[in-house]
Order: sequence, then structure tokens, then C-alpha cells
Amino acid sequence: MNIGVEENMNVLEKLGQKIDELLSRVSTLKEENEALRQELVNTKAQCEIKTAEIQRLQELNAQKEREIEEIVNKIESMIG
Repeated sequence: MNIGVEENMNVLEKLGQKIDELLSRVSTLKEENEALRQELVNTKAQCEIKTAEIQRLQELNAQKEREIEEIVNKIESMIG
């Protein structure tokens, strides 16, 4: 009958070890998940900054194109 008790203790010890391993893995995954969330937040913020910069440059480019068109029109009116 002692063998049965010892076997049960071994099974319980193994089960306890597996539970500890799972809890450790869950903790590690939570930490990794939080790090990835933070990275995503930072990446989105950088993306918004770059999008705003692209828009500003597009508007500046359009303004410069209008200025060039005005200069070309003045030159054409002076020549022709």
C-alpha cells in the first residue's frame, strides 16, 4: 500500500512541477505581450508623425508648384 502512496506523491510532484512551468510560461508570455503592445503604441505614434510630415510636404510641394506656374506665366507674358 505504501507503493500506491509513493506513486501518488510522484504524480502530484510532477503535476505541481508542470503547473509551475505553465505559470512561469504564462508570466513570460504576459511580459512579452505587454512589450509588444508598447512597441505597437510607439510604432503607431511614429506613423502618425510621419503621416503628418508627408501631408505637410505635399502641401508645401503644391504651393511651390503654384509658385513655379506663376513664374512661368509671368515669363510667358513678358516674352509673348
